[in-house]
Amino acid sequence: MPRKIIVAITGASGSVYAKLLLEKLEQLSSQISAVGVVMSDNAKQVWEYELDNADYRSFSFQFYDKMDFMAPFASGSAKYDTMIIIPCSMGTLGRIAAGISNDLTTRAADVILKERRKLILVVRDTPFNLIHINNMKVVTEAGGIICPAVPSFYSKPQTIEEVAATVVNRVIDLIGLESESYRWGEEE
Repeated sequence: MPRKIIVAITGASGSVYAKLLLEKLEQLSSQISAVGVVMSDNAKQVWEYELDNADYRSFSFQFYDKMDFMAPFASGSAKYDTMIIIPCSMGTLGRIAAGISNDLTTRAADVILKERRKLILVVRDTPFNLIHINNMKVVTEAGGIICPAVPSFYSKPQTIEEVAATVVNRVIDLIGLESESYRWGEEE
């Protein structure tokens, strides 16, 4: 069954993760019926600063304004089954944990949780303080998945994008999409 996916991009450092995820979702479009994207203003600034481009504008997905509560995934009736917040700022995590739906990202996350669907938060900060850890606990207990932007190295990545792809490939697996990636213990 094709997936309906929401991608939210916050202003946390780590725009490369969002870029690689959007590229991977384009490659896997045969498994997806819809992708809706929400970017905060800070996310756009950080993307442009970290990646030296505004290529987020070039993706073919439907983009929604951060305050567009008429977006289909602002309601559970639209049946979006997965939401990924990548990178997820600690402020966004905190608002989700507290049930504050003050923009489309936090409203969509609230909808995904209340509908018992898949919420994946790719948190990107270090170190964590106790407030961050408690917020992650609350979101996990509510059914969300905390997937820290912690790369793996057993695939021997050679570039920054290959390192970041180890995180994105885990996200793709968590979504439930079929994709080729390094698998521990399997022949290459």
